[in-house]
Amino acid sequence: MAGTIPKKRTRELILELSVPFFAKHGYNGVSMRDIAAAAGLTPAALYYHFPDKEQLYINVVAHEFSGKAVALTIALNSPETAWEWLKKFIETLANLATTDEYFLPLMQRVRLDSNAARQHKLAEYVFKDIFIAVHNLVSELNLRDDAHMLSMSIFGLIFFPLEMGAIRMSMPGYRPEQTDPTVLARHVVDFLHTGIKGIAGEKS
Repeated sequence: MAGTIPKKRTRELILELSVPFFAKHGYNGVSMRDIAAAAGLTPAALYYHFPDKEQLYINVVAHEFSGKAVALTIALNSPETAWEWLKKFIETLANLATTDEYFLPLMQRVRLDSNAARQHKLAEYVFKDIFIAVHNLVSELNLRDDAHMLSMSIFGLIFFPLEMGAIRMSMPGYRPEQTDPTVLARHVVDFLHTGIKGIAGEKS
């Protein structure tokens, strides 16, 4: 029928429109009716594309993360030393977290979601490949310590200062340039470099 939006495009439109809803309100604060209204669809039409809210949510997080995953994978596969790979990855992630309006808020909502089964699905479907890549890189840099914990620490060192927002700005020693993703990335890399080398040196 003339003027009908292709099914694939309708699905992409739903995902794009859903990102700010879930980023601002979290899983429990969004209804399928809200998304349907934003997309100009009936609830029945929305359910045609996504069988339930959880499946929509998982696809929304994957949609928001997919483009970032490409950039992060490229950073992790540059023909450099392991430390250069790690530096590029951290710079890329910090830049993405500060330049995309909804990426960091959505990741905060994901982190605070108390539904373990849903988090497991997100881990498997969305985040696992990138985490494995970081885990493998960290293992190459430091064979003596817990690569899982070191990998989680890397993500925490990047996201936590950004999540603190205005609170951090009110703390002693704050300077505006510290919110620059390049400055943040350099701090994280320097901290990890000193820490990992120091720990490895103590145990060697």
